[in-house]
Formats: sequence, C-alpha cells, structure tokens
Amino acid sequence: MDKLLNDFSPGLFVVQTILLLLLIFLMVKFAWKPILNSLNEREEGIQDALKAAENAKRDMQNLQANNEKLLQDARLERETMLKEAREMKLKMIDEAKTEAQAEAGKLVANAQLAIENEKKAAIAELKTQVASLSIEIAEKVVREELSNKDKQMKLVESMLGEATLN
Repeated sequence: MDKLLNDFSPGLFVVQTILLLLLIFLMVKFAWKPILNSLNEREEGIQDALKAAENAKRDMQNLQANNEKLLQDARLERETMLKEAREMKLKMIDEAKTEAQAEAGKLVANAQLAIENEKKAAIAELKTQVASLSIEIAEKVVREELSNKDKQMKLVESMLGEATLN
C-alpha cells in the first residue's frame, strides 16, 4: 500500500476523475435511457406474457368445464335414449305378445268353429244315413207286415195308440 501512495499523482487522479464523470455523464445521456427502456419493455413483455398465460389458463379451465358439461349432457341424453329404447322394446314385446295371444285365440276359435261345423255335418250325415237305413228297414218290415192283413190292422192300431200318447 505504501507503493500506491508513493506512485499517486494528483493530476492523474483529477484527469481520471474528470474522465470518469464525463463517461458517466455520456452513459446517462446516451445509454441509460435506451437500457432502461429496453428493461421496461422486457418487463412489460413478461407481464403481458404472464397475463396471457393466466388468460389461457382461465380459458382452458372454462373449456374444461364446458367439456365436462357437454360430456355430462351427452351421458344424460344417452341414458335417456337407452331408457326410451328399453321402454320401446318392452312395449313392442308386450304388443307382440298381445297380438300373438289374440291371433292364437282367433285360431283356436276358428278351429273350434271348424270342429263344431264338422261335428254338425257328421251328425247330419249320420242322421241322414240312419234315416235312410231306418226307412229301408221300415220299408222291408212294412212290406212284410202289409202282406198279412191281420198284422196290418194290429200295426195301424198300435201306431194310432202311440200317436195319441205323444
């Protein structure tokens, strides 16, 4: 340190001080404002970027909420459609059962009617055959009976007796 004090020159110190002050003055005059302006611009850019990021985050949250709402609405609509489809299926099954039962009832009724008609036709045919056979038998019996006059009289009297009783 002694060496520094020995080599100290007051003229050089004053010149260096004046040059330093001149340099500071020139720096303040010409470089300080642009540096501060660029720092301010950078700070504003960072603030704007932070605000944009915050807005984007808020928009993303809104979109997410909207997506959730749309998803929930879609689920509700799907459930409603499935419920309606199940109801329609059950209704169609019930209608088909009812229609099948009605058709089966008609078929049974038609079959019973056909059976009844066949039965009546068979009975009528049987009556016709019985009547025809009865007439043939009666004809043969009457021929034999009418050949004898005594037997004829007995037959007429017995028939008259039965006719009045009925």
